[in-house]
Amino acid sequence: MSRDTPAFLWKAPELITENGFYDVPDNKLATIVTSLEMVARPELGIPTDRPDWELRKVLKPGIDWYRKIYRRIGIEWLWFSRIIMSDEELVSILQNPKVDVRILIVNGKEEGLLELDYRVDGECELAFLGVSDDLLGQGAGKWLMHHAIDLAWQTQIKRLWIHTCTLDHPRALPFYIRSGFKPYKRQLEVADDPRVSGHAPKHSAKHYPLLE
Repeated sequence: MSRDTPAFLWKAPELITENGFYDVPDNKLATIVTSLEMVARPELGIPTDRPDWELRKVLKPGIDWYRKIYRRIGIEWLWFSRIIMSDEELVSILQNPKVDVRILIVNGKEEGLLELDYRVDGECELAFLGVSDDLLGQGAGKWLMHHAIDLAWQTQIKRLWIHTCTLDHPRALPFYIRSGFKPYKRQLEVADDPRVSGHAPKHSAKHYPLLE
């Protein structure tokens, strides 16, 4: 999820202080969000040489193209914030000069998405980073993260941050920590399930099955 998730999705009724179980409506998602940051450029090694891989900057991405690659990369992990967002709001983000969208090209095919958001002065949010199923297990995530960190710290920032949740790949959080990010906040997010609203296929996210 990105910080562009509508504000109501982040709203919690009150801080939960009592131990116990809490019912979640069948049409809602409940997930634990962990935010992580790095406040100094880390020592980066040399990435694996992959001459067949190209990280290409996309100037003024179109929303139809963007949502297509966004769905391909993220729908199994229930990325949905940019799918339910209005066209006008999405255009205002993607065509903002402080938002850097890049695509990983492998053998002429679009296989990965990277988005860096500099709209807050002095910091960068690594808003989205993911690769297609075809590249899983080939080191593409590590390769993409290396370039993301390098690109972000080439600018005048004091903080690079990212967040992940329990809907993501189970190796995502440990991967971010190994990459140099440190967890600093944990939140409970409750949101409409996009599979119920029709914004995602019902068979998506087998690790978080629908209750029917």
